[in-house]
Amino acid sequence: MRRSINVDENGLEVLGLGFYWDDVEPGYRFRTLGRTITEADITLFIGTVGMVEEMFTNLDYVASQSIIGSRPAPGSLVFCMAEGLLMQSTMQRTGMAFMEADVKVHRPTNAGDTIHVECEVVEARATSKPERGLVRTSNQVVNQRGEVVLTYNPLRMVKTRP
Repeated sequence: MRRSINVDENGLEVLGLGFYWDDVEPGYRFRTLGRTITEADITLFIGTVGMVEEMFTNLDYVASQSIIGSRPAPGSLVFCMAEGLLMQSTMQRTGMAFMEADVKVHRPTNAGDTIHVECEVVEARATSKPERGLVRTSNQVVNQRGEVVLTYNPLRMVKTRP
């Protein structure tokens, strides 16, 4: 991977900025920090999006009827949290558009589980416009037990290094 240090107009290194498409190449791998999914995260998410199925809102039902046995996080919440972890570390000021992805949920994620994302760049190429390129990654969302709970392969439009 080719990487230049990002500096501001005063010559100070700026931390937390995303990568440019021409900074990475296929085969480059990285991982995010972790985040624990809390009861509050699940409650706020299901309330915000209207996903008020009993599996997510009724703990008595979950305890007596669900095969999971504990409060599950919706797969869409796990995906959104994974994207949040990636935005913090890879797309600040460089990401332009999320274009597509195939998403697969492999196993439940429950309140109290901690996830992180492991990524591998599988495509990085220029577009017809010189100021942007496309980057596709293969992403695995992994829990604290090392189990892959969700996979997806986003294609993003990303700025070219100035």
